[in-house]
Amino acid sequence: MNREQLNKKQREYRIKTKNSSTNKYEKTMNGFLMRKYRNMQSRVCGIQKLKAHLYKGLPLLDRKLFYDWAKSDDIFLNLFNDWKNSGYVRKICPTVDRMDSSKGYELDNMEWIIHSENSRRGSLSQRR
Repeated sequence: MNREQLNKKQREYRIKTKNSSTNKYEKTMNGFLMRKYRNMQSRVCGIQKLKAHLYKGLPLLDRKLFYDWAKSDDIFLNLFNDWKNSGYVRKICPTVDRMDSSKGYELDNMEWIIHSENSRRGSLSQRR
């Protein structure tokens, strides 16, 4: 089976199961961090078109460095556990905030906050 056939088979399976395996994995710490990193990567590479002008071309830290940073950060660990214990309420999902939005995803420019706070900060910065 070639790569294209395999991808088609995987897509069909995900449609049939409504991504249940993926959704389950993304609620584990490793799965969650994998999705966060991929989202950051797609922003800076210009794959995500929405608000591309805010992200495209900005620096992105190495994947392993991101995972190590997150897993050793007490704030992330507490936020992740709170999110998990809430039954995965989106408002309190941990998210990476770039403290200076003109800079990329670099250790000295990132902090963990909850989703609702990041949304609030984003709407405030758009008013300026």
